[in-house]
Amino acid sequence: MSIKRKTQASKKLRELDPFLTREKERYGQAIPSREFILQVLEQQGVPVDEDNLIKLLDISADESDFFRRRLSAMMREGQVIRNRKGDICVTEKLELIKGTVQGHSDGFGFLLPDDGESDLFLSPREMQKVMHGDRVIVRVVGIDRRGRRECKIVEVLERVNSRLVGRLYAEHDIYFVAAEDKRIRQEILIPKEGLMKARAGQIVMVDIVQQPDHRAKPVGRITEVLGDYAAPGMEIEIALRKFDLPNVFTPEAEKITSKLPSKVLKKDLLKRADIRHLPLVTIDGETAKDFDDAVFCQPEDKNFRLFVAIADVSHYVLDQSALDRDAFNRGNSVYFPRRVIPMLPEKLSNGLCSLIPREDRLCMVCEMLWTAKGELTEYRFYPAVMHSHARLTYTIVAEMLEKPKGAVAREHADLLTPIKSLHKIYKILQRSRKIRGAIDFETVETEMVFNDQGKIEQIRPVVRNEAHRLIEECMLAANVCASNFLQQHGQPVLYRIHEGPVAEKLAALRDFLKEFGLQLSGKDKPHAKDYAKTLRQIKNRPDEQLLQTVMLKSLQQAVYSPDNVGHFGLAYESYTHFTSPIRRYPDLLVHRAIKAVLTGKIYASGDWYELGKHCSKTERRADEATREVESWLKCFYMQDKIGDSFDGVISGVTGFGLFVALDDIYVEGLVHISELPRDYFHHDAVKHLLRGERTGKCYRLGDRLCVKLVRVDLETRKIDFVLDGKSKPH
Repeated sequence: MSIKRKTQASKKLRELDPFLTREKERYGQAIPSREFILQVLEQQGVPVDEDNLIKLLDISADESDFFRRRLSAMMREGQVIRNRKGDICVTEKLELIKGTVQGHSDGFGFLLPDDGESDLFLSPREMQKVMHGDRVIVRVVGIDRRGRRECKIVEVLERVNSRLVGRLYAEHDIYFVAAEDKRIRQEILIPKEGLMKARAGQIVMVDIVQQPDHRAKPVGRITEVLGDYAAPGMEIEIALRKFDLPNVFTPEAEKITSKLPSKVLKKDLLKRADIRHLPLVTIDGETAKDFDDAVFCQPEDKNFRLFVAIADVSHYVLDQSALDRDAFNRGNSVYFPRRVIPMLPEKLSNGLCSLIPREDRLCMVCEMLWTAKGELTEYRFYPAVMHSHARLTYTIVAEMLEKPKGAVAREHADLLTPIKSLHKIYKILQRSRKIRGAIDFETVETEMVFNDQGKIEQIRPVVRNEAHRLIEECMLAANVCASNFLQQHGQPVLYRIHEGPVAEKLAALRDFLKEFGLQLSGKDKPHAKDYAKTLRQIKNRPDEQLLQTVMLKSLQQAVYSPDNVGHFGLAYESYTHFTSPIRRYPDLLVHRAIKAVLTGKIYASGDWYELGKHCSKTERRADEATREVESWLKCFYMQDKIGDSFDGVISGVTGFGLFVALDDIYVEGLVHISELPRDYFHHDAVKHLLRGERTGKCYRLGDRLCVKLVRVDLETRKIDFVLDGKSKPH
């Protein structure tokens, strides 16, 4: 065939690309699409040299740079790979698996495959090449002694660790940093010129300048010295960097914030309902600073009109602005003990958007009419201006309700009648909750009390009173209305979804309950009512806490998604978050969506699925960071108690031991399996117990133990116990 014919054939081949028009519109030139490149490679049936692929697709000299960049991008994403000869291969043809590396503190790791298949084991030798979180392609090489698929890394697609926080060490004049994230086991070597005057023992930030491989450790340079490990507040500084929590607003966002007024302007009141005459109040905890919800209720014939006013954050944080981008990146406010990392600058979160008493504030109102039987007959949303008549606390409101003629009630005499009305609507909504069958787990939340030196003085439970539950029911009611409103108008939005238990966990729960003479109704698809029924049956039983814990573990986590599958735990068919736009980005999106519907428009935020994933991820990130800080503080609190004995309850059972939660102190630690009486103990995951092979002794979730504190490790946040002589297994 002549050169001319070959060229014509190549051009015809490129014209077969079904995405040719799309590529031309996107990039201004008709470069072969990824899909078509993969198709051509597969049709060849063998690995193809890059130069031959260029000829095959008739890539001109002007197009070659762009085409090579496209191939590189496909390699980074694991669609194609080069073999040892440099030829290009379709990854799937080589039976290779793409995924994310998950490190373990003991040096080994796992690959979490992109296709959702079961995890693959990575040996410590393989883990020397990568770090936790890296994206790789692997080949299965066999089965390890535990029956797990073992794999070998073929190629690293993406290095995700470019910076990390850790502690600097020096041994024989060699400096290295041990990462605070114990899933990263490699020591980061620091040349002397990269020390930045840091001293051994200090916490530092490191830029990784050379990634690890099978021959060498990673190399880095120190870019920031945070200070001594035990310095006050260091645990939070570490968590901010370890979990990559944004904590400094961008200059662009700061500039916008500086131009915002300090008070509500007259021009902002246009086209808003004026509800400043209504005695709306905020009810929060004693230490709260950002007040994003206010409530008021009044009787109306035999019904009750409930107003839930929420700070109108969307008026100030405009879509796609620098403020909005910063809020999106944070996703939510993060509440550490003694410190908050807000989603919005303080001028907004604690000022202009906070429903401060005796100040005019812009708000979005959900006004509802409820019957005495708990039926919602009407509701509406509208923008308004309000004036909070008081900043009340849960303690104050609870005492007003308990002692309506007491000193606190007399001090707030002008608010006593609307507070009583709020209590009445709460009781009505609570009855509806029980009829609906919402699950109500009784969990213990704790708070840390600090002394003047910033050290923990006490860890105590947070007692929920009637005022806590009152506000919760009002917020739930407004959230449900927001969800229904947007759904009825066909406006896409992020729902707060909570799916029912998966089949495997449901079967395990039923097997567990059988041992206690209990059953969970509902067959293959139980309803929240079925869970609530079982919870009522176990009320006041000696093993209530055990049974409730196992039931709770059977449920999935709630997430944000544009697919409305309902909220299992709350027993709602449709539910979203509307009531906290100061501290949650999904709520801000809901406000924008409601405003759009009110003006006859549709709010387009972008890819709602990606938004849902992002907001769910930032929520989990915040939870992990706060747990880490609390664990460090609890370890610090327990340091001077080594040798002391404590009573507690088994809060977790694993193959390597028992987690024990101490009474009164609310601290958890581990009794390692090697510290149990001499025997071979086997873990029963379904029955949540460890059973001795020879003695038959059992240690079950919920059993009471007496333990002695033997070790506290601040670096690993671990507390170790041994059994005290008083502990008696079954």
